[in-house]
Amino acid sequence: MHKVALLFLLLSGCAVNEPTDDTYSARREFYAFDNGLTRIENFEQKAAVLKELGYDGICWRPGAGLDEMLAALDKHGLRMVSTYVGCKVDAENPTFDERLAGELEGYKKHKTIIWLNLARGKNATNEIAVKLIEDVADLAQKAGLKVVVYPHTDFFVETVEDALRLAKKVNRPNVGMSFNLCHFLKTDNEKNLEAVLKKSASHLMLVSINGADSGETKTMGWDRLIQPLGDGTFDNGKVLKILDEIGYRGAISLQCYSIKGADRVNLKKSIDAWFEMNSQE
Repeated sequence: MHKVALLFLLLSGCAVNEPTDDTYSARREFYAFDNGLTRIENFEQKAAVLKELGYDGICWRPGAGLDEMLAALDKHGLRMVSTYVGCKVDAENPTFDERLAGELEGYKKHKTIIWLNLARGKNATNEIAVKLIEDVADLAQKAGLKVVVYPHTDFFVETVEDALRLAKKVNRPNVGMSFNLCHFLKTDNEKNLEAVLKKSASHLMLVSINGADSGETKTMGWDRLIQPLGDGTFDNGKVLKILDEIGYRGAISLQCYSIKGADRVNLKKSIDAWFEMNSQE
């Protein structure tokens, strides 16, 4: 049995995965995106599968049965580490998902991170984006929560550098940015991986990984850039090594968008690869 897997089994009898500090964990915490459990419809079953396989919890989104999912996670001692909130950087009507304000109270116990994707609207500018992030940060601060900017291909905030620049402009202690492997590979070159992560170290609060192929990644489709962890030719061990070097011990999550096949099979393959990656360090 892998050392990390054994450690998980020894700890699994503990009551609840109560978060303490999002910036550090004695062991790496690993979460699954909700898009990896879409074929598992029941909230209880989603949580049960995550617990059984060894995940620490889930990345969620507003308006998706929050109370039911939180209750299922609490029952199994798991955490809702983030919620994926849509924003529109628009000169006429800058908006963020209006459901967020009504759900903040539910996120408190889990210290759920507000993960912002900022789509491009009409006449979008950095100033509009900064104001949007500040508005969300004000709401989140009242609940003691953090806000993280999500770089997303073809959005206003598209690259890691875009997210870092805006996080620095906002300049608030509860605002940071994330590194999302699939979007990095779609917009950048693998050779820049170390430099990008090291440049982001001071503001990095969330990371997502997945299996992917190496090579001319900018020309690849999502079927090659998002695979179960362990599949593809890209070496995720490089990511973990650099994260160690910059002192990042925050949450790492599994992107599962549009992966074909049975959810449980894919999640099992990915968590096995995760245990293997960590046991080799």
